[in-house]
Amino acid sequence: MIVVAIIGILAAVAIPSYQGYVVSAQVKRAVGELSTYKTSYEFQVSNSDTVTNAELGYVPSNLTTGNAATDIAIANADGSGHLQVTLGGNAHPNLTDVIVRFERTVNGTWQCVIDPSAAPRWSNSLSPGACNVI
Repeated sequence: MIVVAIIGILAAVAIPSYQGYVVSAQVKRAVGELSTYKTSYEFQVSNSDTVTNAELGYVPSNLTTGNAATDIAIANADGSGHLQVTLGGNAHPNLTDVIVRFERTVNGTWQCVIDPSAAPRWSNSLSPGACNVI
């Protein structure tokens, strides 16, 4: 009986910790996957080409609500723009509707931004250190 109680206590502590690691890893994975498209974006913009999913080589992640028909990039005439995906799909329920975005300034500087305003169960502890949470 004591062994069962100890296993129960360990499970009560371990399962939430494990889920926290899974959620954090999914956020980092989404940021990493989106980050890979910055190079293609820069190439397209430097050649004055469009930044559609086809030109970027975008492959939708199973962690997002993205699809090949909905472009993830916007390029403005002044050189600014962004890459953006919304978490959903196979992502943890706490991440549903979190927006991960890389914003490009006019001078070509990129900044990672996470917008969890539509995700009530978001915790700022999930944000990768390199991203700003708005």
